[in-house]
Amino acid sequence: MSDSEHFKFSNSVLFAPLIGVLTVWSVYWIELLNGTNFNEFGIYPRSLAGLKGIVLSPFIHGSLEHLYNNTIPLVILLAALFYFYKSIALRVVLLGIVLSGVITWGIGRPSFHIGASGLIYVLASFIFFKGIITKHFRLVALSLIVVFIYGSLLWYIFPVKEGISWEGHLGGFLTGLIFALVFDAKVPKPKKYDWEREDYNEADDPFLKHFDADGNFIETPHFSNQESESEDGLQIRYIYKSSEKTDDTEKT
Repeated sequence: MSDSEHFKFSNSVLFAPLIGVLTVWSVYWIELLNGTNFNEFGIYPRSLAGLKGIVLSPFIHGSLEHLYNNTIPLVILLAALFYFYKSIALRVVLLGIVLSGVITWGIGRPSFHIGASGLIYVLASFIFFKGIITKHFRLVALSLIVVFIYGSLLWYIFPVKEGISWEGHLGGFLTGLIFALVFDAKVPKPKKYDWEREDYNEADDPFLKHFDADGNFIETPHFSNQESESEDGLQIRYIYKSSEKTDDTEKT
């Protein structure tokens, strides 16, 4: 499969980010309309009641600023995931929410952990490490772009700022790394030319036959009337006619 056939636009590139953004914003809008707070549905570590937050916490945000800060990276990373890794994108998102939530539940401080930042770290970590592992030039370039834009996120997997769930960030980062190592993504193989093959023989190369040992160009030798057959079975007949004024050459 060529690059153009593999890396092509699909509806999921638009719908996945759109659905994600509409969902988190709708939940926050419902909170404002009803004057309620859904923080208690977040992850509360090492408690049975807090297990429900593993699935629900990515859709809950504590403030408009919190929601806004998560919206833009969520859109960009989801679109990149579904464009470049569409065959495993849905698994990365769904299982990423679960595994990063479980890690947060296991290592987190006794407080409600909410927000989509855990999923964002899953996406950023997966896209970065998977691109490096595949060694495909486009995916490596995508990894470098992620580092350039979101490289500063790495600091927040450590307890550097009060009020931020670094445990959720660390859980997402580790989840993305695990998925990059475990999930097998379908990536187009780079085109391999004849001279890159192990059984390549310079003496059989039709192009190199036009050059002598010193690298000088050798003009195509003249052929007598003959028929030749190409590899695909096409017959080529060469007919040479000479005249007093000039040589007429007809090739059919």
